[in-house]
Amino acid sequence: MNTQYVERPSLTLIGLSARTTNAEEAAGSGRLPQLWQQYMESGQLAGTTVDNPHLVYALYTDYESDASGAYTVLIGHESSELLQEQPKETASLPGLTRGFVPSGSYMVFTSRKGPIWEVAAEAWQDIWAYFSQSEVEERTYAGDYELYDFSKWTPEEAVISIYIGIKG
Repeated sequence: MNTQYVERPSLTLIGLSARTTNAEEAAGSGRLPQLWQQYMESGQLAGTTVDNPHLVYALYTDYESDASGAYTVLIGHESSELLQEQPKETASLPGLTRGFVPSGSYMVFTSRKGPIWEVAAEAWQDIWAYFSQSEVEERTYAGDYELYDFSKWTPEEAVISIYIGIKG
């Protein structure tokens, strides 16, 4: 797995969300597979104004504590205009939630190419192992995200970039 450091501006995202924990996901009772399926099948974002529609984000935010606590996942797109001044959940876009990626320092982990279900699991295992041993970087737990470029993406030959917020 390749890594690099980047500074990122803040982003506003719009999408579908759920609250879960890593323990629930590992036990098979998690919400991520259903959330991804709902995102792929829903078409809820088809009529909305989004920036860079080929880029799909999976934002991990509202951490209860750290990797062992509850967190919210939002799967969706950048939106520089939509929902800027509206509540987090809005009646005008039922089922959609607004989320924010904070500006700051990120460590980017890029997976190998392979089946998405394999490379995503491997990437997160590598990330958890890295931060459990790191004496240099410390996670912020403010807003981590996976970034998918659907213009180049197939489920069997996926490459995933995961941005982990670090204290700078």
